[in-house]
Amino acid sequence: MGHVSGGIACAGAQRVPTRMIGDILIVDDHPLMCDALAMTLTHAFGLKRVRSAASLAAAEKVLREGPLPDAIVLDLNLPDVRGIEGVMSLKKLARSVPLTVISAEVDAEMVTAVMAAGAQGYVSKSLPRPQMVEAFGRMWTGEFVTPEEYDADGAGEDGGEQMRELARSFATLTPQQMNILRLICQGRPNKLISYELSIAEATVKTHIAAIMTKINVRNRTQAALLASKARIFAR
Repeated sequence: MGHVSGGIACAGAQRVPTRMIGDILIVDDHPLMCDALAMTLTHAFGLKRVRSAASLAAAEKVLREGPLPDAIVLDLNLPDVRGIEGVMSLKKLARSVPLTVISAEVDAEMVTAVMAAGAQGYVSKSLPRPQMVEAFGRMWTGEFVTPEEYDADGAGEDGGEQMRELARSFATLTPQQMNILRLICQGRPNKLISYELSIAEATVKTHIAAIMTKINVRNRTQAALLASKARIFAR
């Protein structure tokens, strides 16, 4: 993956003309960040509409009610979600919409997981304004963009493909199964999961069996380890 100035690395992808980006959704629980990003991108690209959501649930509501935005900008750390769960959830609702993760942290494993989950790019919040605008311009013309310090080749071709396979497997889980998996990762026993989700313990067991089948593991421990490896709920 080639490097360009300003801490951004890019590779070619399906072309999406920038002029088609007129309506974006920013998902971030920091109002100042939302406002600053909205003003920066509106000024740079002449956006017609910028919507915002402070949680994953609010963003899902925006997408369900429509119309879909032309692009989504997502902070990984929200009040109700961590890790790539947010990426997977929003891509299910808006599969054709380019989604960019913007984060204060640049962790190589997280970047790999985010890109494997279907994001168009991963941008650091610390980028200077001109470089950030350049990054969005490249993504909105169809390129995949990652931080300059991220070494995609370092993960290896097999590693990247493995992460994509994991992301695809976890993306098949229903919202309720994802809730149960989250509680499994937190060490909750079936009885407590049943209580917290207000469902029968037998239903919990049925869901867990389905989860293990979908992600191809044999027990709860393996499910939790695989979720951790895929950075599904990670900070």
